[in-house]
Amino acid sequence: MNVICWTDLIGTGVFAISGTLAALHKQKVHDILTLFIFAFVTATGGGTLRDVVIHAYPVAWISDANYLIVIITVVVIAIACRRWWLGILRRPLLVFDTLGIGIFTILGLEKALILGVNALAAILLGIVSALFGGVIRDTLANEVPLVFERQLYATPCLTGAIVYVLALRRGR
Repeated sequence: MNVICWTDLIGTGVFAISGTLAALHKQKVHDILTLFIFAFVTATGGGTLRDVVIHAYPVAWISDANYLIVIITVVVIAIACRRWWLGILRRPLLVFDTLGIGIFTILGLEKALILGVNALAAILLGIVSALFGGVIRDTLANEVPLVFERQLYATPCLTGAIVYVLALRRGR
């Protein structure tokens, strides 16, 4: 397994934690399957959308069971560690969301570039990869998606993606 695959699995785990914490935050969600669904859509939603748009088949979580294993494992860990994270992190959902968007902006951008997508479209696809799992999660929770609130979400993704593409071009 290469570095990109490992990083993708780590990002999947981070976003699965975010999805589980969001579902637990709703207070009405106690069913383990519902927690898994929140974790799953958060972790895979943006990348799946990206892959469908660029016809990158099969989508990673369909062809590699490790993604589902990571999500299932992380749901259990997130449930077990929820109170601990609340004790040491002021806003654990935002911490894990921030880590996830950083990882998936670059991974989504890189995957699009590898598949021959032009740099501007690849930047947008990196942002889609990073943000749309959370948009789906928040919509399922009947909340305004975090990306549409006051916190900076899309702008740091855009900035990081542009810097990454410029660094790639400078390195050639």
